[in-house]
Amino acid sequence: MIQRRTLLAAAIATGLSLTTGLTLAQTSGKTVRIVVPFAAGGVQDILARAMNGELGTALGQTVIVENRAGAGGTIGTGFVAKSEPDGSTLVMSAASHNIAGSLYTKLAYDPQKDFAPLAHIGTAGYVLMIHPDVPAKNVAEFIRYAKANPGKMNYATAGMGSATHLSMAYFNGLAGIDLVHVPLKATGEAINEVISGRAHAVIAASIGALGFAKDSRIRLLGVTSPKRSKYLPDLPTIAESGLPGYEFDSWFGLLGPAATPAAEANRINAAMGKLLKDPVILERLDKQGIEPRALSNADFGKLLAVDYKRMADVVKASGAKIE
Repeated sequence: MIQRRTLLAAAIATGLSLTTGLTLAQTSGKTVRIVVPFAAGGVQDILARAMNGELGTALGQTVIVENRAGAGGTIGTGFVAKSEPDGSTLVMSAASHNIAGSLYTKLAYDPQKDFAPLAHIGTAGYVLMIHPDVPAKNVAEFIRYAKANPGKMNYATAGMGSATHLSMAYFNGLAGIDLVHVPLKATGEAINEVISGRAHAVIAASIGALGFAKDSRIRLLGVTSPKRSKYLPDLPTIAESGLPGYEFDSWFGLLGPAATPAAEANRINAAMGKLLKDPVILERLDKQGIEPRALSNADFGKLLAVDYKRMADVVKASGAKIE
């Protein structure tokens, strides 16, 4: 009898062990969503789709990209903040993430406290582009023309609160010019507005600008980074071309809900670190103007804290505010 009870207990224990293992396997096998808080064709969207397949392979899970656009990226970002913190819902973030914390007077989430840094991908500068009908060959000439035509010129962006919006608002504030804001849903749309002549200017991330370097339908005036871009070495910086002191660039990375377990955060970070050594991924990033840089979760968190303060200063200098 005792032997039968022992065997029964062992069988139950084995069953529980198998059930627990199955549950863990099912959890780790969940489809991972990378939420892009902007419309398809934008900067974060291009980046997410350039690596979701390989990231899925590294994680041993299916990774899909889901666009949740609106309100300068705050709708999709807010959705992730309130999602289950199990590593299955991430957001592809950039400078606009920290910008929102200072730009919006009311925000449904805290950009610093409600997110866990999971994987830093790299950094990219931006490019000021104008329609060729604007009589300006450089930044200084563009500023002079804008000052001579106050309120008559406009600029297109990927939406209120986006990096494309804040970078140009910051430019306007430092230059002392008055350009009308035309908010759209994606960087690609904003560039198309300039190409069509419906908008005069746009500041777009290198991802969206590199393909137009030799396009006669649009004119590149300068890069926003503190030094010239290795991707556009002949293009001067905005600071050296007519607006001293101007500087704006962006990090790119994956964030998750704040309560994401450390083990899961480390697993995602390790997977991204593996990708950032893959020649195929590095070539894709290079074509998109992103300089890759793997960081630990802790170092990514430190970068976010420093950048939050920097973007708060940019927002203040720009004079931009969204109620």
